[in-house]
Amino acid sequence: MNGDDRPLPFDPGLDPPRAALRAALRAHECDGQAEERDREAMLALVETEPACFARTTFSPGHFTGSVFVFSAESGHVLLHHHRRLDRWLQMGGHDEGESDPVATALREGREESGLADLVLLSPAILDLDVHPIPPARGEPGHSHFDVRYAAVTRTAGAARADEAESLGLAWLPLEEAARRMDEPGARRALAKAARLLGTSF
Repeated sequence: MNGDDRPLPFDPGLDPPRAALRAALRAHECDGQAEERDREAMLALVETEPACFARTTFSPGHFTGSVFVFSAESGHVLLHHHRRLDRWLQMGGHDEGESDPVATALREGREESGLADLVLLSPAILDLDVHPIPPARGEPGHSHFDVRYAAVTRTAGAARADEAESLGLAWLPLEEAARRMDEPGARRALAKAARLLGTSF
């Protein structure tokens, strides 16, 4: 909607899922130049690549969805030790027909954590990050255009790792999570989530 509450004109150049993501990207408030650059790259991808959600789009890459899962009781964040990448990461992964990063993020979050009660802290995008993925399993190197969200669970003790994807799970204080993830985008996203939770970081 615009300022006088009239519907925005229909854009015949984009299908509804891409138009919805473009609107969400435009509405997102970036934190610093690095995230702003990543948003511009995401806008270019969604506007020019009809198959931007498909994991087989390798040049330059495709959208993924991820979610930082927090315990309502402790405020700790759940990370998993990614089996293939050998890194501590938030839950997330590839689109499986949703054409909607938030739906992808929540599905992946539930599958990788075993937690069925995930609830978004906000329907809005938490953070944006474009990062390289090395060649593997016959796939060329490419980029993940990761749209990140934050969610909360009230059943933290029920978390179970997906052994096909993960070497293990850990509930961590935010500072320890940032240390294990060891990349600026993760620290930025955790700081934003802390503000949503009303905690310090």
